[in-house]
Amino acid sequence: MGKRDYYFDNAKFILILLVVFGHSISPLKDGNGVLFSLYKFIYLFHMPAFILIAGYFTKGFDKPGYVKKVFKKTLIPYFIFQVIYNFYYFFTGYDEHFTFSLLDPHWSLWFLISLFSWHLMIIPFSKMGKYGFPAALVLGIAVGYFSDFGSYLSIERTFIFFPLFYLGYLLKGEHFAAIRQKASKFAAIPLLITIFAGCYFIFPDAWKDWLLGSSSYAAMGVDSWEGGLYRLIYYAVIFVTTFAVLTLIPEKQMAFTNLGGKTLYIYLLHGFFVKTIDLFPSYENIQHFAGYLVLFAACIALCFFLASRPVRTFSKPLIELKLPKLKQNSHSVPR
Repeated sequence: MGKRDYYFDNAKFILILLVVFGHSISPLKDGNGVLFSLYKFIYLFHMPAFILIAGYFTKGFDKPGYVKKVFKKTLIPYFIFQVIYNFYYFFTGYDEHFTFSLLDPHWSLWFLISLFSWHLMIIPFSKMGKYGFPAALVLGIAVGYFSDFGSYLSIERTFIFFPLFYLGYLLKGEHFAAIRQKASKFAAIPLLITIFAGCYFIFPDAWKDWLLGSSSYAAMGVDSWEGGLYRLIYYAVIFVTTFAVLTLIPEKQMAFTNLGGKTLYIYLLHGFFVKTIDLFPSYENIQHFAGYLVLFAACIALCFFLASRPVRTFSKPLIELKLPKLKQNSHSVPR
């Protein structure tokens, strides 16, 4: 057995931390130019990089039982947490009236529906090889001209982000090795600084919906051919930003490396904490740099907590549909 590559575990933990932090600062970003710019910068790459890595590790789709396996890992947890969120949003007051919806994903649950769809889409697209990538781009651009989808079944996001998933599928180990070279790292730092400056000076705050990938061109105020051009520019920026960030991911074992394989727990559970804290009026008082640092530290602590063994043991039946294994004393086992 070869030595484990810590790079991807490190990447997944850093990305999920930024997902949690991005969600945490979302209610605070309005009125703070630097924080809003940081929010836009994070959203340029945190989910795109996650999706790219998910595509890279997509294997065995030509084997029997593949669809059943993917269904169990994505849609069943989705339905479970969608039901929980239906009740959570009502009892916490986010929804004034109780609504029971299974097809309009709450908040971050869109990813599970899209992940299931991407795993199915990879089957026909893989037959096109590298030519499937431009086809995926065309679909991602074209879907923006349809205004009927909204968040329903995460159709919009599924097509918009599929090019990242498919590109990840096409990438090989040598491609990731190439971006991890020292020369690439040196080039990535000034590039990311430039992109962040662009988020601050050029990218209007009102255009944040382009980063979310859940709205049609018309819903974002663009109802002509320009929408496709903007989407193409958007793709160029997120691809460059994503690879630049992945260039800087540490390759050695870190204190958080072993948590990289538990990111689904963090992703599915952090929303209950972030949304609950947002209900407190004092949360809006975090309006200074020291407060943001404390919030970032709290996000790190939350990630470690949600990926801890006790939390995973408690939530495994909901997330992995597995009951925790209980240790048994050998003398008590009936023979």
